Amino acid sequence: MQKALAMWLLLAAGGGQPEASPTQVVQSATEQVLQVVQDSDVAAAAPERRRVEVQRIADRLFDFPEMARRSLALHWRERTPQEQTEFVTVFKQLLARAYLGKLENYAGEQIVYLGETVDGEFATVRSKIVTSRGSEIPVDYRLHLVGARWAVYDVAVSGVSFVGNYRGQFDRIIRGSSYQTLMQDLRTKYAEATARAAAPRAVPAAATSEPSPKSP
Repeated sequence: MQKALAMWLLLAAGGGQPEASPTQVVQSATEQVLQVVQDSDVAAAAPERRRVEVQRIADRLFDFPEMARRSLALHWRERTPQEQTEFVTVFKQLLARAYLGKLENYAGEQIVYLGETVDGEFATVRSKIVTSRGSEIPVDYRLHLVGARWAVYDVAVSGVSFVGNYRGQFDRIIRGSSYQTLMQDLRTKYAEATARAAAPRAVPAAATSEPSPKSP
């Protein structure tokens, strides 16, 4: 499931041209993001540059304000404009950091695009991820038109809506405690994810040990 959710970021930065179909928008960034994530030179020399590049791609595809608004649902209207702006910023940073970490575990799973449906200003791109063991995980991307480009506002993995899942979590926290508690939780999660990303990775002993001398 984690790898399936990781593919949430494997989306298009996309041409931004009106003639680009939703599937073309989704599919084109798969290669872009994978190229960035799997570039070992960039990963070793400039991990922050890699993060910034993935964030740039995500910013051009995802409608983060719309995702944030849908995730907070009725609580969105209760927030001031300043609070709404702050929430979008923190929400976007947390998602980009969390899913970049999952993308690093990508192991060549096949992505198959099954088709799309367009209904006015809304569209759904249907796809599936085929794992190395042959299991299939359905992933549907929900898009809408923002000006002349398609933008993703939700993703459903195995029928479970990403935005809907967050909506339930956020509502429980706000009702059980407060909006301020939710924001503190999101900031804490982002800080923890950032710390994990900055921590040096363990190197297998076999890669670091000196070769034993051969017997004469």
